[in-house]
Amino acid sequence: ISGTLLPRLPSEPGMTLLTINIEKIGLKDAGQCIDPYITVSVKDLNGIDLTPVQDTPVALRKEDTYVHFNVDIEIQKHVEKLTKGAAIFFEFKHYKPKKRFTSTKCFAFMEMDEIKPGAIVIELYKKPTDFKRKKLQLLTKKPLYLHLHQTLHKE
Repeated sequence: ISGTLLPRLPSEPGMTLLTINIEKIGLKDAGQCIDPYITVSVKDLNGIDLTPVQDTPVALRKEDTYVHFNVDIEIQKHVEKLTKGAAIFFEFKHYKPKKRFTSTKCFAFMEMDEIKPGAIVIELYKKPTDFKRKKLQLLTKKPLYLHLHQTLHKE
């Protein structure tokens, strides 16, 4: 599965573009996940898409309690044009052979005030994905996170 990643937008003077490298996700049963990938979306407070939704290719490898992606996502809107209260969502999905469908295992999100260059780790929440961010429940008591690295491009 090759994913649906989109190229970086053309730069505009004074505007910032965000590239997020999805490094890895920590899960206690990482090794058992089949064809795991991450769906990335940018939503407003009402859960409405602000950019096209993108899927990463299937993870590079799984080891111990990590699924490794090391894939760059180009956010399809200039940072300055993202509405107040918007968030970037990461839904971790995997295939369930018994049920013959792809299921969301957990999700994470990043809010606008977390957009800054460098590494960031964000917490994982229980499904179903709550795009309105009203009833969030952490996935587990264990410290499991999504590891990201942000790069800001400014003309």
